[in-house]
Amino acid sequence: MDKLQELTQKLYEEGLSKGKAEGEAILEKAKAEAAEIIKKAREEAEAIKAKAEKDATDHRTKVEGDVKMAAVQAIQATRGEIENLIVAKAVDAPLKQALADQDFIKEIIAAVARNFSAQESCDIALVLPESLKKELEPFLKDELGKIVGKGVDASFSKKIAGGFRICPKDGSYFISFTDEAWKELIGEYLRPGTKKLLFG
Repeated sequence: MDKLQELTQKLYEEGLSKGKAEGEAILEKAKAEAAEIIKKAREEAEAIKAKAEKDATDHRTKVEGDVKMAAVQAIQATRGEIENLIVAKAVDAPLKQALADQDFIKEIIAAVARNFSAQESCDIALVLPESLKKELEPFLKDELGKIVGKGVDASFSKKIAGGFRICPKDGSYFISFTDEAWKELIGEYLRPGTKKLLFG
């Protein structure tokens, strides 16, 4: 009986020892796996955090760049508008006054028509402002043809505020001496000086 009890005790202790060893091995393995999972989770969290920080930095840099570019463009546009206003102010009134002077207009038309007719073998056509029809029609009918030595076909248009357009009678091309063309031409000469004066 004692031997049976001793054998049972021995088997129990061996099983207990073996179970304890296996349990400890399983526990160690679980701890190692848990540590690996935690390590990977931390690495993934760090990678996600680093990516989020990089994305945020890239986005901030892009937004700052866009804001700076918009500011530069706004400043340039504003400078351009200021420059245009000053040039327009400097050109508009004197030009309107000059183009409203009948004698001045007649002189310009005669000079341009003379040079134009020297280059062209055909008759010439003029388009002038409707507002000057009454004042200029007698000059165009009676005098200009004699001055240039060719036929002159003159018409008047409400689309032209000042100045005139000249072309061969066939209308294959035209040269513009309208108020808008004068403004653009004079403005181009004034702009560099105006820009330097305003903005250095």
